Parts: sequence; C-alpha cells; structure tokens
Amino acid sequence: MPVHVFGIRHHGPGSARSLRQALAQLQPDIVLVEGPPDAEAVLPLLIHDQMRPPVALLIYAPDCPHQAVYYPFAVFSPEWQAIHYGLRHQIPVRLIDLPQTHRFALAQSNGEKPEDQEPDAPDLPEAQTELEPPEALEPSTEQAEIFDQPMLPDVYHDPLSLLAQAAGYSDSERWWEHLVEQRQDSTEVFAAILEAMAVLRVEVGSLARRDPLEPQREAYMRKTIREAEKQGFQRIAVVCGAWHTAALVDRPPAKVDAALLKGLPKLKVKATWVPWTYGRLTFSSGYGAGIESPGWYHHLWEQGDRPHPGSTQEDQRLQPFSGPTDSAVRWMTQVARLLRQQDLDASAASVIEAVRLAEALAALRDRPLPGLPELNEATQTVLCFGDALPMRLIHQQLIVGERLGEIPEETPMLPLQQDLQQQQKRLRLKPAATETALNLDLRKPTDLERSHLLHRLTLLQLPWGQPQATGSTKGTFRESWRLQWQPEFALRLIEVSIWGNTIETAATAWTCDRANRANLPDLTDLIDQTLLASLPQAIAHLMARLESEAALASDMAHLMNALPPLINVMRYGTVRQFETQVIGHVVNGLITRVCIGLPVAAASLDDDAAAQMYQQVIRVHGAIALLQQPDSLEMWHQVLGQLADQQNLHGLVAGRCCRLLFEAGVFQPEDTARRLGLALSTASEPTQAAAWMEGFLSGSGLLLLHNPTLWQVLDDWVTQLPGETFTAILPLLRRTFATFAAPERRQMGERVRQGEARPAVSINVGGFDGDRADTVLPLIAQLLGISP
Repeated sequence: MPVHVFGIRHHGPGSARSLRQALAQLQPDIVLVEGPPDAEAVLPLLIHDQMRPPVALLIYAPDCPHQAVYYPFAVFSPEWQAIHYGLRHQIPVRLIDLPQTHRFALAQSNGEKPEDQEPDAPDLPEAQTELEPPEALEPSTEQAEIFDQPMLPDVYHDPLSLLAQAAGYSDSERWWEHLVEQRQDSTEVFAAILEAMAVLRVEVGSLARRDPLEPQREAYMRKTIREAEKQGFQRIAVVCGAWHTAALVDRPPAKVDAALLKGLPKLKVKATWVPWTYGRLTFSSGYGAGIESPGWYHHLWEQGDRPHPGSTQEDQRLQPFSGPTDSAVRWMTQVARLLRQQDLDASAASVIEAVRLAEALAALRDRPLPGLPELNEATQTVLCFGDALPMRLIHQQLIVGERLGEIPEETPMLPLQQDLQQQQKRLRLKPAATETALNLDLRKPTDLERSHLLHRLTLLQLPWGQPQATGSTKGTFRESWRLQWQPEFALRLIEVSIWGNTIETAATAWTCDRANRANLPDLTDLIDQTLLASLPQAIAHLMARLESEAALASDMAHLMNALPPLINVMRYGTVRQFETQVIGHVVNGLITRVCIGLPVAAASLDDDAAAQMYQQVIRVHGAIALLQQPDSLEMWHQVLGQLADQQNLHGLVAGRCCRLLFEAGVFQPEDTARRLGLALSTASEPTQAAAWMEGFLSGSGLLLLHNPTLWQVLDDWVTQLPGETFTAILPLLRRTFATFAAPERRQMGERVRQGEARPAVSINVGGFDGDRADTVLPLIAQLLGISP
C-alpha cells in the first residue's frame, strides 16, 4: 500500500516519538502533513539553526489583518517532527489541509467580517488548528437512545470520551496520555488508532451534525493524496489528526471530492513564523487543541531523547525512553531546584522519598510509570509538606512552563516588525514570556529612549509594557514598567503597519488619526500620552486640534476634565526635554474659561450632578495648585469664594469649596466656623446641611480634631436637632464619618465619651506659674541627657 496514514494528537510527546520511529522505518519519499498549504513557502525555515520552538505559523489576510489564524508548534508536536524529518532528509513535504485562502473567503461570505469590529479594541483571533476531533456536536434523539445520559456532553464535544469510558478512564485526555503519550514501544499504535477511529466515526459521526467545513477539509486532503499518487510517489506518509484517519483511508470517488471543492472563493493571504509560548498551548488560554501541561510534555520529550546510562546503541534503538525511574528522578530534581530558588527546603533525601511515593502510587493505580498526577501528589506530600501553595509555583514554571520561542532573522517580516526588532536589540530589551520589572531613570539617554519606545507601543495598543507606580520615589525622572511579551503582538504589528514603516512614524500617524476623532477630554489624555512618547509632529497636530476644540466647547464638564491632564503634562518639561510653552497659553485659556463659567454651571444641581461637580472641583483645584502660577491661583480662589457663598449651590459643592479655601489659608478658622454655623443653622434644610457637612469634612476627620471651634459648632448643631430630623439625616452623617480613618473615629468617640466635646477651661496664657514649671525641669534634663 503506497499510502500510510498516521493518526496523531496535536502536541503529544508520545505521538511525536512513535511517529518519528515510524517514519524512520518507512523511509517515505514524500510526507503529507495536515496544515495550511498557504505556509509551504516558509516551511524551510523550520530547520534553520536559529529556529527555537515553541513557534507558530501565522496566516493572515494583508487587506484585513484582523482575519488571521495561528498554527502553534512545540518540539514535541508530531507535525513538527514530521516536517522536520522530511526537510532534514530532503524529501518533499506538503501541507494538505483546506487552504486558508478559501477558508477566509468562506468566512467573509458567511458574514464573519472582522472589519465590523471596533478598531480601537481589536479582538485578536484565538490560535486555531483543525487537528483535534470536531467540537460542538449537537445531540439528537437517536443518540440519546443509544448512549446513557451522563455520557452525552462528552460525546458531542469529544467523541474519544466513549473509548476512554470503555477503558475505565474519567476523560479522554488521561486515556490518550496513558495509551499513546507514555508508550515506550513504537509504531503499532497507529494501526490501533486507525481501527478505533473507523469504528468511532461510524457510531458517532453519522449521528451528530459536524462542522460543515469538515467535509471540504477532508476532500482537499484526499485530493492532495491522489495528486501525490499520480506523481509516482511509492511510500506516501500522511500525518493528520486521529479523527480524520478513516476518512483518508476509505476514500470516495474523486468526482465526489471535486464536487465538494468546486467553486470555492479565494482571498489573498500571507504566511510567516511568530514566536509562541507554552502558556498559549494550554486549555486555559482558550486554545481549542490545547494541552494541560506543556512543560511536563517538554520534559517527557527531552527524557525520551536522553540515552539511558550504561545502555548500548542497540539498546537505545530498541528502547529509546530513558526509563520511569530516571524520568521521575529528573523531574523531582527540577522541582527541588525550583523550590530551593524560593528558599524552600528540598533535600536530596526528600527527592528520593517523593520518587518512591510516585512509583508506589503508579503501581497501585496499575499505571506503567508515574504520570504527572502521581508526581504532583508525591511532590505536595513530601516536598511541600501538604501545602498546596507551592504547587501553584510548580504549575506555572514547570508544568506549564514559561518558554518563549525564537524565529530566524530571515523570517519574512514587514518593515515595522524589523524596526521594532532593531530597537529591541539596540536598547537591550529582549522579549520574554515571563513578567519582568524594568526601572528607568529618564535622566539617562538609553532609559529615556526605552521609555519613548514603550509609550509609543502603548499608543499603538501594543501593551508590551505596563506602567507601574513608583512607590515612595519622588520626582518625574523615575518610571517603572512590567514587561511581558505576548505572541499576538506580532499580529498587532501587522495591523498597524498601514500607518508607517517605523514605530515612530506609525505612532505619529495613528495618534493624528485618533486626534481627528477625539473630543476635548480625550484630546487632553492623548496629549499626555503623546508627550511621554516624544512625537513632535503628533504634538503639533494635537495642539492645533485642542485649540479649535477648546474654542468651540461649551460643556463645562469637558473643560474641567481637560484641564488636569494638561497641567500634569507640564510637570515633565525639564525631564522629557520638550518646551511646555506650546501648551501654556492653552492651559491659561482653559483656566480663564472655567473660572468664568463655573458659577453658572454649578447652580441648581441635583444630587448626582453635584457629586460629579464635587469630584471635578477637587481635581481642578489640585491641578491649579500644582501649576504654581499666582495669577491663576488667585483667580481660582476668588471663584471658590464666590461658590462658597452662592445661595442656590448644592451643599456638597459649597462645603468642599469652603474646605479647600480653609486648607489654602484664604479662610481663617473664625470665618470657616461662621460659614459652618450658617450652613448648619435651623434656617437651612437638614438634608442641605448634612450635604454641606459631607462636602466640608469628607476624607479627613483631623479638621475637627484640631479645631475646637469647628467641633463646638458641629456639636451644637447635632444636639439641637429634633429626634425625627436626626433619624432622617443619620444615613448622611454616617456616610460622611465613614470616610474618616479608624484612628480618627476612635479619637472622636473617646472625646465624646469623656465629656470633652465642650471646652471646660479657658487657658490664660498671660499668667505663668513658675513653681509648676520647675517641677518638670529635672525630667526634661534627664530626657535631654544634661545636668539639671
């Protein structure tokens, strides 16, 4: 038989090892692998010396980069090993799945148009392969009669669960891993897989509606196989998902497949390689063909390639796996090394005991060798002393792994991708799958350029770096970032490449386009980001847009929201090395317009609008105080004084204006107490008085604790309230006092309990009692360490 079909599961070290042995025995003259034919032009890069899996084939539509699909590979992926074998032995390698040029076009014709998505928040496609059994099989009445009800959900989503349950396994993952991935022998397993899939397709596939695209995929695979036969190849190796094996062996007439493939639409596509991560190979990442433990599988693959100590070359050929004990010992050694790096105890004796426990558990469960469940249980029992917390670290760094692949420099890339790679090398910012901290001193040229790059990428919605708070560090010359590279950033670079061939030009064009569609508050936020990214052309365009928008804006909320970001931007003038005069006159104009229009805009507000105005007044006050311009500050204080005495102003806003002026020293304690007394007088509505007090006191109780006069006015007001009125406004009072710190509330309670609410004694500082002062002099001298 010239055609040999090998059914595999995507990403499995046992499948890959058995397949490699089968190919070595068969020595095919052509290898056909389930995969996108659109990527055959970049396949030779797979054996490049700089290629380091995990990597992925990226197929995308140049005219619509949102439409893309990933085909991930690890070193233990059977397809990777099949392609690697063919390229190394210089025999033809072809990918035989339905090309994405047709599948993208079919998706668009079915109404799946990525261009309908929001451009500012692109929904990047998840990694997809078609190498696993079909998903989302719907139930039917016939099937409900054949299978028991508890089996039905697994049958529809995973037909292999039937075989797993028949063998006594709880799920198909465990069944496949023990049957295939942990096998030490070779190629007979493929015949068993073919037979099992043939029966399973008859029992399940005929009863459930499958993916409508699957018949066309299998038809294209059969078409490619026939073409290889016509070209005279005698030993054709076909590597495909286990589910498709029976469909490729029992082939219908060619005209049936031709009818299925006739008239398929086409769409222009391109292919390239991108780095991938083990984290993106897991189920938790949303990957349909994902696995639970890429790091563990990588360990199994490496142990399979490691010669057993003392074995001869013939022994290694007959038994390439290094043995259960050797594999378990090496895994436990890695676990112990990781725990020691975290300053946790992990002795050699504990490693030996953990290995023995794992082997005993495997024997009790009738397993040929310890698997990951047994090793995990032994690890938690012996090395972690029953604590589950260290197991999270082991899962993240060993079981899943944090490996990031690498691709050759010759990989087809757009100019924008090349520019980013060059900057990463020049600035020594190597992409990594692990999260790393980066602290920058913007006074250093290299750190300043790093900051510019990270901010430009953020503008392009490529968040390689996430800014972090600098903690207690003062000054604007410090920046802290958390860097973590994600594989989908490669697709994002392709999407934004239409804006320019370098990061700077693309960020400039992208920012200008956003500025043309932004309102006044969005413009100010965008200016802040653009100045941090050091894009002079974009800044000039933004300032022109800001002036025109500010001149036309009549919404006071927009003007007030626009002011704090602009003033905050001016703080970076000496560190970011740009002149702040370009925005100074805009800031002065905004302050003037806010001061003129605020009294009218703040009048007659309801509770919700007053709460919003309350926050805006606080932000504007902090921004103007930060600006430190006497004229602007004086103008703002005059407006706050006008608002504090305005008759039709909501109490929340009026109280906060009085508080801000008191803290600024404009209102003296006597003036503040007078206004507090007027606001809390019987002539005012209790709810209005409570709102005024909330605006005045909210956030800090120290104002009351250190001002006996204000305390006295508030105490008099509370004690004079009628019982019904007090009950009605009590929730408002509680809301105000809830904003105080716990020590402040405790000190207030102690003062009230001790009867100190009213000052009982008036201290006469004019009289001085020398005798009483002499009594404390010895103690003071002792504290100071001097002779009395």
